[in-house]
Amino acid sequence: MDVQYHEEYVKNPRGVQLFTCGWLPASSSPKALVFLCHGYGMECSDFMRACGIKLATAGYGVFGIDYEGHGKSMGAKCYIQKFENLVADCDRFFKSICAMEDYRNKSRFLYGESMGGAVALLLHRKDPTFWDGAVLVAPMCKISEKVKPHPVVITLLTQVEEIIPKWKIVPTKDVIDSAFKDPVKREKIRKNKLIYQDKPRLKTALELLRTSMDVEDSLSEVRMPFFILHGEADTVTDPEVSRALYQRAASTDKTIKLYPGMWHGLTAGEPDENVELVFSDIVAWLDERSRHWKPEERVRPPSEPEKKVHQLAPTKITRVASSGGTEGPVPTQGRPQRRGSFLCGLGSRPQQQQCRM
Repeated sequence: MDVQYHEEYVKNPRGVQLFTCGWLPASSSPKALVFLCHGYGMECSDFMRACGIKLATAGYGVFGIDYEGHGKSMGAKCYIQKFENLVADCDRFFKSICAMEDYRNKSRFLYGESMGGAVALLLHRKDPTFWDGAVLVAPMCKISEKVKPHPVVITLLTQVEEIIPKWKIVPTKDVIDSAFKDPVKREKIRKNKLIYQDKPRLKTALELLRTSMDVEDSLSEVRMPFFILHGEADTVTDPEVSRALYQRAASTDKTIKLYPGMWHGLTAGEPDENVELVFSDIVAWLDERSRHWKPEERVRPPSEPEKKVHQLAPTKITRVASSGGTEGPVPTQGRPQRRGSFLCGLGSRPQQQQCRM
């Protein structure tokens, strides 16, 4: 299926120009809408391009926005003054697409990778009945106890955050090395000049920490359908954190799938056969929940499907035959050690629509 790509800039209430882009099936109306929330330091037009194309090829309208200070958007590079600003910008832009005449009756899904998972969950909390579901890929939704900073450290940093908010002071390991398994893809990502690869800024780090703790405290308030995908060998965001979301969320339609041997970058850093497997699972989940909404149904809160609580069996990336001839569990030898950082992951056509935020 041919895919049509478009991009434009919109302005947020703070006067900052934000880059937006989208992928659409070229010869048909999209079956549903998917809104991309990228990770910390990442961007949509290049890093998430393959994701946009794959989902659009599967029949979906896909839309993304670079957060302020990220990718092609304006602002101090990777400086997050208030995390709620990122959420508000996404909320305005995404809803401007949903309000277009051609799209009003389409199902609308959030898609969040890493830090983008927190953005997606906060968008849901901001308007609990608006979204029809979310795909959460290695989401940042809780700080692992293994890497949570000591309260004394947090207190000291908080005392100087307004004095040196943009100071690149926070030490962290190379996330690219620990997130993306395939060495060729890893180097391609490293050469992407739109991706922030310097030390995190002080206030940015504190905002991510506060956001993670905030999201963690409200996991039980999550009620929309969701699908969590996480690599069992992820050393950037802890798979156990995804388990916590799955277990504590109030959603009646929730699914989690853990992939043995896979790292953090499920959709961009794994070998091709693994990436294809992940996207096949994502498209299957979206296909099952995409529908056409009648206007009167959109007036009141959408009801969730009949109770569906799934914990899919881990996918066997490498197939190992047991003595009985059946497929046994996959060994996770060579699993990298967990890094000591709390930065997790750290009608009318849209191209003709001028969206002013």
